[in-house]
Amino acid sequence: MKNKLLTNLLLLPIALLFGSSAFAQIAVSGTVSDANGPVPGVNVVVQGTSIGAQTDFDGNYSVGNVSNDATLVFSYIGYASQEVAVNGQAIINVTLQEDAEALAEVVVIGYGTTTVQDATGSVTAVTSEEFNQGVINSPEQLIQGKTAGVQISQSTGEPGAGIDIRIRGASSVRSNNNPLFVVDGVPLSGGNTSAETANTGIGSSSAKNPLSFINPNDIESISILKDASAAAIYGSRGANGVVFITTKSGKGAKGSSWDYSSSMSVASVAKTFDLLSAEKYLSRSADFDFNVAERDFGFNTNWQDYIFRTSTSTNNDIAYSNNYGSGNLRATFGYNKNFGVVENTSLERITGRLNWNQRYLNDKLKIGVQSSFSRVNDEGAATAASAGFQGDLLGAAYSANPTWPTGPDFDGTGGLLSPATMLDYYQNTANTNRMLVNVSAEYDVTSDLSARVNVGLDESESTRIGVSSPKARNFGAGAFGNGRGILSDLNTRSELLEVTLNYNKEYDNSKLDILAGYSYQSFQRDGRTVNGWGFFTENMDEMGDALENSANAVEAKITGDYQQYGFAGNTGGIFVNRLFPDPTTDVITDLNNLSVKSLFADTYDNTDELQSVFGRLNYSVADKYLFTATVRMDGSSKFGADNQYGTFPSGAFAWKLHNEDFVGDNISTLKLRLGAGITGNQEGLGYGNFTQRQRYAGGGPDDGGNINIPGIVDVSYPNPALKWEETLQLAAGIDFGFNDDRLNGSLDVYRKETSDLLFNVLAAQPSVQPFLFLNLPDSKVVNEGVEVSLGYDLISSDDLTWNATFNVAYNKNLVEELSGEFDAGTIRGQGLSLAFAQKLKAGEPLFSYFLREFEGFDPATGQPIQTDVQDFVGKSALPDLTGGLSTSMNYKNWTVSTYFAGQFGHYIYNNTANAFFTAGAFRGGRNVTSDVLSAGESFDAAADVSTRFLESGDFIRMQNATVSYNWPLSGDEFFSSLVLSVTGQNLFVITDYSGLDPEVSSSPSGGDLLNGLPVFGIDYAGYPRPRTFTFGFNAKF
Repeated sequence: MKNKLLTNLLLLPIALLFGSSAFAQIAVSGTVSDANGPVPGVNVVVQGTSIGAQTDFDGNYSVGNVSNDATLVFSYIGYASQEVAVNGQAIINVTLQEDAEALAEVVVIGYGTTTVQDATGSVTAVTSEEFNQGVINSPEQLIQGKTAGVQISQSTGEPGAGIDIRIRGASSVRSNNNPLFVVDGVPLSGGNTSAETANTGIGSSSAKNPLSFINPNDIESISILKDASAAAIYGSRGANGVVFITTKSGKGAKGSSWDYSSSMSVASVAKTFDLLSAEKYLSRSADFDFNVAERDFGFNTNWQDYIFRTSTSTNNDIAYSNNYGSGNLRATFGYNKNFGVVENTSLERITGRLNWNQRYLNDKLKIGVQSSFSRVNDEGAATAASAGFQGDLLGAAYSANPTWPTGPDFDGTGGLLSPATMLDYYQNTANTNRMLVNVSAEYDVTSDLSARVNVGLDESESTRIGVSSPKARNFGAGAFGNGRGILSDLNTRSELLEVTLNYNKEYDNSKLDILAGYSYQSFQRDGRTVNGWGFFTENMDEMGDALENSANAVEAKITGDYQQYGFAGNTGGIFVNRLFPDPTTDVITDLNNLSVKSLFADTYDNTDELQSVFGRLNYSVADKYLFTATVRMDGSSKFGADNQYGTFPSGAFAWKLHNEDFVGDNISTLKLRLGAGITGNQEGLGYGNFTQRQRYAGGGPDDGGNINIPGIVDVSYPNPALKWEETLQLAAGIDFGFNDDRLNGSLDVYRKETSDLLFNVLAAQPSVQPFLFLNLPDSKVVNEGVEVSLGYDLISSDDLTWNATFNVAYNKNLVEELSGEFDAGTIRGQGLSLAFAQKLKAGEPLFSYFLREFEGFDPATGQPIQTDVQDFVGKSALPDLTGGLSTSMNYKNWTVSTYFAGQFGHYIYNNTANAFFTAGAFRGGRNVTSDVLSAGESFDAAADVSTRFLESGDFIRMQNATVSYNWPLSGDEFFSSLVLSVTGQNLFVITDYSGLDPEVSSSPSGGDLLNGLPVFGIDYAGYPRPRTFTFGFNAKF
């Protein structure tokens, strides 16, 4: 016993020594790297505590008060987390391994980032590796068909054509239903940045795509917020969803590098109409006893071949990146020239970008600059969605007599338009300069609290000049013999100031993330529209100069503010219409330096403002239970005092079931999501429609060049009750993955209710004003749907990988409540004055067709058998089902990827056939498709608006196929990588639609929209979608 006690006493100092070392506190430092070098921003945390640090730009870190037996956890988005036991080490260096799946899961959300696994709402991201390839004119084409529930349609195949984007259906009857776009933290205005094409004798068309200023090769990723719980942080602008575009930075391996890519594309029309040849046209005329001699002009012209072409395009980009330790930068220059498949159409884009990030004050202060500068030059042919019965260039080509000559001065058309005349004597060009700059400063006040200031500027200047030559025979608006021109200047400027505080705290078993912020954004638009008649030159370049110079000369003669000015032979000089201080009209008698006979100009200068406060709280428990609550209060200058401010809340809950013990190991992801929220919409409302405003009425030279000087009119009346449209959205979803997410996917269900619809309605008569903007009483549009997405890695080996993704979405749209009925969808053509094909009414979907039911032709008379009056036919332009299928296979250095897209359940009104392809058109001397003359239709039958011209728009399109080869390099070459590729776009379409393409919607300018309602699903000689092959290479050095 004594020996045992003595032994214990001798061992006691040793035990105390080792015991004290277990509880000793030391400082641990080191460097965190990956395969390319140091990694900044890595979180280093003592497991089970809130003690930690972040690596600096050299990858260095230092953590104090670390127990000898502690474990350090190293984590960073895009890398696999690592746990390292300290074991008394004072220096621990770690090399992180990239986690491709984790990197793909990173999504940008409002004022921050998260991962798919940690998101409580329906969010998704598409990275640059997954983008569609080929000729891409604007960012949304990169992700077309890649995400369930997101329908992206280019209105036509013209370079730079407008877009329709619908996230979970269409909700608004006034605006375009496009989502809010946020580029590098700057929310873009929902308005156009280039003017619409005005009527110089052939009709008007809507503005081009405002996103064309962004170089697609500059984009790193695109994230989409689909439900209200995710989008409500943007409040009044989030009703249609939010799309985040994040551009590439200079982060990556330390040091500098260059990246150069170049491609050449060849495009041709994918489909043409089966029109009668000259020989067939004359023989069929003889068959029906028409005077062949009067119809035969002795030529054999294929007018489709005459206006269509095989076009070539080029795209070149060079980028310089440098990660120099305490910061990084990326500078790019891009040049794109895309020639359309219709003569005289093209899009040229010149872009420059500089992104710079820098850290100061021991990495506590972070400065970021994202800047882009672009010039877009757009050339358009004589195409117009509101062309009259003669048609535009495309309609004229389809209907032109094939025996006409191709001389532009041919005068034997009988009052119809010759395509040759339209090509030679019409010119439409636009030049748009745009600058987007965002500067941010973020300071870490403490390890848990950071403050951020963000300043943004989005500025553009655009000039569009359209002229019709004095030689433009049979053009409208008095162009022939005089010339007609319209100049449209549009300048926009948006300024942004945002201040946010972010508190992020980790506890033993939970995480708390609180965001609070203030935002102010202004939207200023000014410009002029100048309408000229009577030119002294036939050179169209000189006509454009004369129009601009004359307008500038008049403005130099005017002092003080004004709204309008003009002159003509009947005005007795230059009249000037002023609004302030009181409406008055002055006359200037000095007519020197004027190069047109008549000129009328109207100007505008409007500014809207949006001021907001917002907050978001994220709280997670045990990495299993996730809670999110957001609220945003917006104040808008578009509304009166009664409703100037709106509050938009949301909440969401997610349960990571895969982290529960009762879930098996084969289930790598299983998360349940529930969310609800309210978002708003003020797009389409316009400026100052809540208050009393007066302006001078519109005007311009008539066909003879005279001008009736406009008088003052009321354009809006007080309506203090005017308020936001509101959308309540309820959503539930489940994310799943098996076997380390080799098979993964999601299932979402939702219901969106949009109420208080903004609309410009006919005022109760008698009234001093014809129209009034208000929230339609008892109005509600409902979208309900289901979305499914699946992904599967079919093969995963060292030399061969093969994966496939599939998404499908079902959406049911219904105008559930609405007072009144509103006509929409003007149909144009011979004998179709005041015709329309759609109507807005409760109990029907948006863009519902309202037509006569056509049953065929009477065998005895050839007259149509159809109902006498129009009625709803149970069909809509909105698809019920949309989907996409992508697959990619990699074998050693080869990669093959394909993408298919489809839409089902929607219908297209073939206004092209209604206007041109009828027996009556052939009787009038026009060409028709070969089937028209065998349909049993009488030559004197009226081509009324009916289901005869309503066709299913269902289609499956092979949108994209790419084969690329990564050239093997030994490491001694000048290049660090070299990739060659071939891409085909629009390779085939499976559809029953008889038009050129089922993915089409011809939209005129806003002034030509019936009741101001947007158009969708009407095909009036839409610009054909090309089939394109692109050959490219990318080199890094």
